Amino acid sequence: MLLAAWRSGDLRAGEALFDRHIASIHRFFKNKLGDDDAIEDLVQRTFLACVEGRDRFRGDASFRSYLFGVAHNLLCDHFRARQRGRRPIDFEALSAVDLGVGPLTVIKQRREHRLLLEALRRIPLRFQVVLELSYWEGMSSFEIAHVLGVPAGTTRSRLRRARALLGDEIAALASSAELRESTTANLERWAEELRDGWLRDDKRGRRRR
Repeated sequence: MLLAAWRSGDLRAGEALFDRHIASIHRFFKNKLGDDDAIEDLVQRTFLACVEGRDRFRGDASFRSYLFGVAHNLLCDHFRARQRGRRPIDFEALSAVDLGVGPLTVIKQRREHRLLLEALRRIPLRFQVVLELSYWEGMSSFEIAHVLGVPAGTTRSRLRRARALLGDEIAALASSAELRESTTANLERWAEELRDGWLRDDKRGRRRR
């Protein structure tokens, strides 16, 4: 098992473990920060924090949940640093767009994909996070609860609220009733296609490097 080997000091196991998750962590930051240059730094800091905290990882949740929990905390810290000197950030009220995140470059995607991405970025960040962990990472409410450090019941209520908010944003942004219906009727399909497309792009980019 890679995790057990890594915790025993096997550096190669640690590299393999991180390679398994790096695309997901990159995707986690990308749709919340757009094309911000800080993304690569945050990805590196996420894995560095895991290395430094290896002995503190108790194993009461999956390594993936632990890893995303670190990424989530760093994301929130990043936004707080950007707002330093201003009012405290309410992540249940402010979206990525509200926080000044620039547009995300989306190439060769269906109009449903673009609409879904834009709608996600316009709902409050706390709800965007739970939806993306559910749609893109396939996490259960219990896994998401470990990521956020909240009870599973709280996660389930946030998921319900997030889906309602997303539906409202899609309706507001859609250029036609047909596009709205096509997007909302096939949300999981569009989310899966986006995830798979980003995975392919990430692999191509790493091969070029």
